[in-house]
Amino acid sequence: MYNIERYLKTLELDKILQMLSSEASIKDSRERALTLIPKTDFDEVSKLLNETFSAYQFSSMYQTPSFSGAKNVLSVLNRADAGAVLSMRDLLDTAETLRVIRVVKSWRENCTALQSTPLEDLFNSLIPNKYLEDKINFAIKNEEELNDNASPTLYDIRRKISAKSSKIRELLDKIVKGPTAKYLQDNIVTQRDGRFVVPLKAEHKGQIGGIVHDTSATGSTLFIEPISVVETNNEIRVLKIKEKEEIDRILAELSAEAGSFVGGITSSFNALVELDLIFAKSKLAYKMKAAMPKINKKGYTYLKNARHPLINYKTVVPITVGLGKEYNTLVITGPNTGGKTVTIKTIGLLTLMAMCGLMVPVDDGSEIAIYSKIFADIGDEQSIEQSLSTFSSHMVNIISILDNADDDSLVLFDELCAGTDPIEGAALAKAILMRLSIFGSRVVATTHYPELKSYAIDTERVENASCEFDVKTLKPTYRLIIGMPGRSNAFAISGKLGLDQSIIDSAKEQVKDEDLRFERVVASLENARREAENEHKKAKKLRFELDEAKRKSDMREKELEIKLEKALNETREKATRILEDTRYKSSILLNELEEMKKQINAENAAKLAEKARLAYKGTLKELETDADPITVKKVAGEAVEAVNKGDIVVVADIGRDATVIDVKPDKKQAYVMAGAIKMWVDFENLRFKSSFSPTTEKPKTRNVTGLKSRAERTAVTEIDLRGMASDEAILELDAFIDNSVLSGIDTIRIIHGKGTGVLRKNVQAHLRRHKNILSFRLGTFGEGENGVTIAEVKG
Repeated sequence: MYNIERYLKTLELDKILQMLSSEASIKDSRERALTLIPKTDFDEVSKLLNETFSAYQFSSMYQTPSFSGAKNVLSVLNRADAGAVLSMRDLLDTAETLRVIRVVKSWRENCTALQSTPLEDLFNSLIPNKYLEDKINFAIKNEEELNDNASPTLYDIRRKISAKSSKIRELLDKIVKGPTAKYLQDNIVTQRDGRFVVPLKAEHKGQIGGIVHDTSATGSTLFIEPISVVETNNEIRVLKIKEKEEIDRILAELSAEAGSFVGGITSSFNALVELDLIFAKSKLAYKMKAAMPKINKKGYTYLKNARHPLINYKTVVPITVGLGKEYNTLVITGPNTGGKTVTIKTIGLLTLMAMCGLMVPVDDGSEIAIYSKIFADIGDEQSIEQSLSTFSSHMVNIISILDNADDDSLVLFDELCAGTDPIEGAALAKAILMRLSIFGSRVVATTHYPELKSYAIDTERVENASCEFDVKTLKPTYRLIIGMPGRSNAFAISGKLGLDQSIIDSAKEQVKDEDLRFERVVASLENARREAENEHKKAKKLRFELDEAKRKSDMREKELEIKLEKALNETREKATRILEDTRYKSSILLNELEEMKKQINAENAAKLAEKARLAYKGTLKELETDADPITVKKVAGEAVEAVNKGDIVVVADIGRDATVIDVKPDKKQAYVMAGAIKMWVDFENLRFKSSFSPTTEKPKTRNVTGLKSRAERTAVTEIDLRGMASDEAILELDAFIDNSVLSGIDTIRIIHGKGTGVLRKNVQAHLRRHKNILSFRLGTFGEGENGVTIAEVKG
């Protein structure tokens, strides 16, 4: 009969559940964690995993909600519903549980980024009851005392008790501080049986009349209630009885009200426990650095960089292993302590964890099959009680496995059929694997039998695997190599440890030639694998370097494009400014020509004006052409045949000087720097500076010729303040205005640029206060717009 509990302990699921339990906050959640049983229904497992992953997402975005403080008060509430009166402790526990329900519900409402998660039904089952929570907290101060304001009656009773107690103390203070104080053992007021008394010396009995309530252990002190306070003490006693009755009434009322909400609190608490357990799973996933596996019911498992969760993640060596796709049986061989047992335990344990709804320590892309049965034969199964040897005990377990396994089973064998005659053990192990193969079970088995290695090579859907071992260091690497049978390396290890070589040679002679040939083939395959792996690493490194070089090249190309675009934009802006200045100066020139037309004969003036207009249009077109930096400007001359670093050349298609900073003679290319731009240019697009005649640029001027009277005179009508600080610009402007006044100029043009507008603002503020400025305005289209200010000068 299939007994899953036995195999759960063998694969150490109980230790994982203990770790899970420690992550939960509520006692009921911790207990449930310890009793989790793997589910075999695919839909149920899928639901559990989706809930855990949803909690994992919540925690990553909003941290984990607090479940601390909640207690299982369902039994006491059921008693209250049946008419029992609860203690103050029980009522406070109920209020605290209601607080946790309310806080978790509020937390969910604030997590607005995640909607319609698999946990919504549980969150919706949380029903806060702030009314009952506040009522209990208002009435109860702590588990031993009610608040005075729990009811008006209680408040009134306690006020009277306090008043009468004060009255008694006043009377007794007169005794302990008056003439009778000399008869007292101590000048204090104390209580006995709830009544106020004073400690009287036994030898002075009768000096203070009253009732003796107690004596000291030695009999030297009598605790006497003086006659003067007896009546008041009696009144306090009556009030105390009324106080207790009122407290009982209040607790009965609170208990009845709490019991009336037992249904809502029960459903809320059950949902709270379930949520606490699910979020405990997510916290465990974070600690294990776990991932959400894909699950299937086709018997296919693929674990990518899987880590055994009970081994420190800093030291564990990940394994990558598959089962159920290309092969159903995996035979793992290799030396002892090489990691074979850890491997099969990792496969079994991670499968069980997933079936419990736990995320598993693997990389993304892993997949786990959900089985109806999981079997494991691992470890020392010797049974003293049944007088069975290790082999016999293992065989009893194997027989049980064979009786119950089917095509929906995972079977794990550690050292299958070891502990008996090697020949018979190998034959039995092979027969068992063949039988399970007929069943269709998924099997992972570790062994030292070479016959099983051969069986894996010769049989379809059976594959070899080995745990790598470094013979040079005598240490396992714990790497799992699929497709490669392992070697026990007994001879090599013994030799490294110092066993006499003659003994090793003698042992080798005892081994069959067939086995030796097989071991040599395996060794040859292992060497070939290592060489292939090294070549793969080199190729991977080379590819990484090529990718990195391409990435840097793409970045350099992108930077050049950005710099080129920036330079082009700057050139466009500069050209636009030149064009605006030219238009403005040309319009002034045309105005002057019109003025001349009025002063000389009409025929000459018309011819002169027409000539000026034609010259103006021709110059303007030329300026517009030159201002477009995109236009190809071919520089005449012969292309260079070769250049050297440091040569000054001209890039023909843009007409710009450049310095050669690198050369590729074989490709006939030079890496040049033209201003801020660096680029590769073909030799045919380069010219030496001496091979062409540079154009002579007419220097810019700020002077404009104007005729202000019949006599011809030249005066400056504009000033360029761009690039100056405000203080410097104002000084220059004052001098310019003074010169304009002396020259008889009535209109001036002040160029301050657009920029941030600070210089324009300061210039216009100064003009507003200047005694020689009649008015001013911003330039219009063709005058420079808001980059200039036109001012009228007072003569």
